[in-house]
Amino acid sequence: MTQQRRRAEPALDWDALTEEATQLLSDYLRVDTVNPPGNETRACEWFGRILDREGIPYELYDPGENRATLVARLTSDGARGRPLVLLNHTDVVPFERDHWTEEPMSGLIKDGFIWGRGAIDMKGMGIMELISFLLHKRHGLELHRNLVFIAVADEEAGSAYGVEFLAREHPHLFDCDYVINEGGGGTTEVLGKPRPVINIGVSEKGPFWLKLRAKGRPGHGSVPHDDNAADRLVRALQRIHDWQRPLMPAPEVREYFAQLHAAGIIDEEPTDEVLAKIAGEHPRFHSMQTNSISLTTMQAGVKHNVIPAEASATLDVRLVPGYDPNVFFDELRAVIDDERVEVERIFESSTPPSRLDTELYGVMTRASKDAIEDVVVVPGVSTGFTDSRVFRRMGIPAYGFVPWLLGPDEQGRAHGNDERVSIDNLRLGMQILHATIRGICG
Repeated sequence: MTQQRRRAEPALDWDALTEEATQLLSDYLRVDTVNPPGNETRACEWFGRILDREGIPYELYDPGENRATLVARLTSDGARGRPLVLLNHTDVVPFERDHWTEEPMSGLIKDGFIWGRGAIDMKGMGIMELISFLLHKRHGLELHRNLVFIAVADEEAGSAYGVEFLAREHPHLFDCDYVINEGGGGTTEVLGKPRPVINIGVSEKGPFWLKLRAKGRPGHGSVPHDDNAADRLVRALQRIHDWQRPLMPAPEVREYFAQLHAAGIIDEEPTDEVLAKIAGEHPRFHSMQTNSISLTTMQAGVKHNVIPAEASATLDVRLVPGYDPNVFFDELRAVIDDERVEVERIFESSTPPSRLDTELYGVMTRASKDAIEDVVVVPGVSTGFTDSRVFRRMGIPAYGFVPWLLGPDEQGRAHGNDERVSIDNLRLGMQILHATIRGICG
């Protein structure tokens, strides 16, 4: 008996696919899914029309209030294991139009870039995942594990209507071996060294959102007194601002810097002293190593000449992986040192890391190195949280892997002004992601 020969992979027209993906992303950026309020059902309907044209069935999981999630599957013989999930979120954060050069929801294609809120976070990745998903259907590509495309709602506001809802009400969707999501990516330089680096996100800091509330005695602004709620809150915020918290690099952070050193991007061995020096010079690397606190909103008062009876503020706290939120809460209360300042826990979550020795991690590494000359592939710890945390807490390896190389014109624009991604990066990301999916599913 002769052994059956493996079916040859078809040649793909990446020029045509890049043009298709560019137009799709431009269209998708015009779908208004700013969260709040979200309205992610609009994105599901948009994806649904594409899947209908391609003859791919899908399901909607709707908790109500126009917050649906779309799930589509391509089935296999299952010979290589349980499914691979291609996860992307459809909501985007708000924007301040006055600070944008172009219309934030125009999907403008200009000077080799696609402009719009969500181009990087994360509608661009959603299109990259979609293209590979469609290619498997169009070309009848062999699959030895099911391929699942999930366009999920509400990631930007804590996932109550999205992945948390799915975990609670539809746990069968988490029957998978691996997840590819946001939370990692590539850059053209690191620490001032021009060298392509791809970060595979294996962990992330834990969100611990807090609200401070102070109450006092209202009165006429012309008669100051020592029970002004706004004054009390400001004093508490100043103590928090002055609080010096230690650096606590997680094992994954140490491995990240160790691999940068091995690649020659960091000259000195990454001792605690060197990591502290790097943290002092780079805010992102400082946040990666410590419990960070950002003051994000403040509210007080009703009129210019009225002393307020209440004042409040919100803190975006991100804890290093493994740090106990209860310990941090007690530490913060001690720093505030004022029983009349209430501290309310709004949202919290944590995640164990995904392993570096899995088959998928190896495939992602090889696909990146095959596509980019002299690339360095390292494990990363995201300072922001993602939906991967819900899969990880169920023991499912989930990786941040957006395999493009953001340059100076693109870096730092997620959640910022003039968010955009280059067409060249969209092409590169599609090619590496598709090679990865074939490597783990084919």
